[in-house]
Amino acid sequence: MGVTEAFEAEALQAPLIPGGVLAFDAGNSKTDVALVAADGTVLGTARGGGFEPHLIGAQAAVDGLAPLVAAAARAAGFAVDRAGPGAAVAEGGRRFGATGSSPLTLPAAEGGVPLVEQISACLANADLPIEEERLADAFRSYGWASRVHVANDTFALLRAGIDEPRGVAVVCGAGINCCGLLPDGRTARFPAVGKISGDWGGGQQLAEEAIWAAARADDGRGPATALKTALPQHYGVRSMTELIEAMHLGGIPVVSRLEAVPVLFQVATAGDEVATAIVHRQAEEIVAMATVALRRLDLLDVPTPVILGGGVLTANHPLLLRQITAQLAAAAPHAIPQIVEVPPVVGAILLGLDHTEAGPEAHRAIRTTYRTNPPA
Repeated sequence: MGVTEAFEAEALQAPLIPGGVLAFDAGNSKTDVALVAADGTVLGTARGGGFEPHLIGAQAAVDGLAPLVAAAARAAGFAVDRAGPGAAVAEGGRRFGATGSSPLTLPAAEGGVPLVEQISACLANADLPIEEERLADAFRSYGWASRVHVANDTFALLRAGIDEPRGVAVVCGAGINCCGLLPDGRTARFPAVGKISGDWGGGQQLAEEAIWAAARADDGRGPATALKTALPQHYGVRSMTELIEAMHLGGIPVVSRLEAVPVLFQVATAGDEVATAIVHRQAEEIVAMATVALRRLDLLDVPTPVILGGGVLTANHPLLLRQITAQLAAAAPHAIPQIVEVPPVVGAILLGLDHTEAGPEAHRAIRTTYRTNPPA
């Protein structure tokens, strides 16, 4: 191959957005995608539903992200042929993505051009290393980027809340999870796959506990609680018996059960002992995870941020936050709890920019954008 041919082959493999990042923050309930230039300019964004590879498989879950990538690319001025693995077309006819029907680790090998240099995918339900590997392979099959990095979505929350790679994050949304990170690359993680890995809490379990307590109060097996009347009232039925029937037979969809969580906090705030005990238990679990992560990373005696995120925590329920603050002060006096101030997708973007070795100006630009004028 001559010099000119070699140069042309190398140019073909260069991404359309040199140093660019395609970032994903995919949670249980929603997914945010951002297409970002090397200087931290947000070129395009898109939002979709929850990410469930544990239910539908890694490839199918990533297939579901393809329309969001297409939407973000269009916002940046790239017209996309189709959403499936294969070719896409930039303005002027240039192609990005894998060509042909088979997955390609090097998308330029058959004439395709990657869209960006780096994919940074922070994903719910990517809880085990084998799951991360399978998801990374699924992302590579699209040829969107020259390199792919997949991590659990807790790392997006952590990176969104810190400016240096030192800290712990606890996510309490539909589920619960925690991670920690040190500058030398060491991490602390939990499998976080539910009760079989020792987990308790998150919105789904809080809702179940509230409904369970109300049902037992109603039939006499458990202590009295205002949840017995507050929950049927919220769901528009006359009694717990009707509520149980509607949930069992599908009159109230499963997804609506999460609506019990705000009711739980309202009843607890009013002083109900049963509801308050559930909230206190959630605080204990959050503090336990954070403390274990701090201990594993030898950070118990070092001032360390503990970033709190996920819908249950960002709702800023005073009772829950007071309990977390008090319990964390007792268990880890040097920990500094703080609610994340920017969307977790910012953390996914920043992790991508870390991988491309972007300068501090790019990092500041991202934080400024999402604090002052967050993309729709």
